[in-house]
Amino acid sequence: MNPFDRYFNKYDSWYEKPFGKSAYDLEVRCLKSLTEDFSTSLEIGVGTGRFAHALGIQYGIDTSINMLKIAKERGIKVALAKGENLPFKDEIFDSVFIIVTICFVDNPQRVIDEAYRVLRNNGNLYLGLILKESKWAKFYQEKARQGHPLYRHATFYSFFDVRNFVKGKFSFEVIKSTLLEDPQDTQPIKNREIKLGFYENAGFTCLKLKKGKT
Repeated sequence: MNPFDRYFNKYDSWYEKPFGKSAYDLEVRCLKSLTEDFSTSLEIGVGTGRFAHALGIQYGIDTSINMLKIAKERGIKVALAKGENLPFKDEIFDSVFIIVTICFVDNPQRVIDEAYRVLRNNGNLYLGLILKESKWAKFYQEKARQGHPLYRHATFYSFFDVRNFVKGKFSFEVIKSTLLEDPQDTQPIKNREIKLGFYENAGFTCLKLKKGKT
């Protein structure tokens, strides 16, 4: 069984806990600070739709039917699909979001290629990432080694990896970093800063990229 189908309730309730709620609020604020107005938008790996609902994203795909049911209740138009094979025509979205999902897909390069395909020229790709360089990634990798049911399926990628994934397709427009404190997952985040640029130890890196420029 898809682990996200099995643990969908545990996943969604994480966002109501002291750490999860504070981290989510900060991550949404980081992403909102990058976004410009859009008319048609897609989130690849929409999960239970919390980010899509907060950011005004209309469409979402995921491989977990149980998560999609919750996302649909939150008003998202959903489809059961993989990011590597999007069920959409070419160039129909002006914004595509991939938030954390990249570390859970089978083929991140193919997912980026599909995002490129469905985006209109000069459309925006927004990424929310836990980068491999970060001590937060190491924190989650240790949880994986201890048998965490979701993180044990995660592969974290470096900033260099991400640059290679988007090379020749997208240009970097804006980079912002947040969760700028030591990793933990029980207490609310104290440091609420969102800094412009790439910070190696940030727990969450937000990228705005544009299609059609290299």
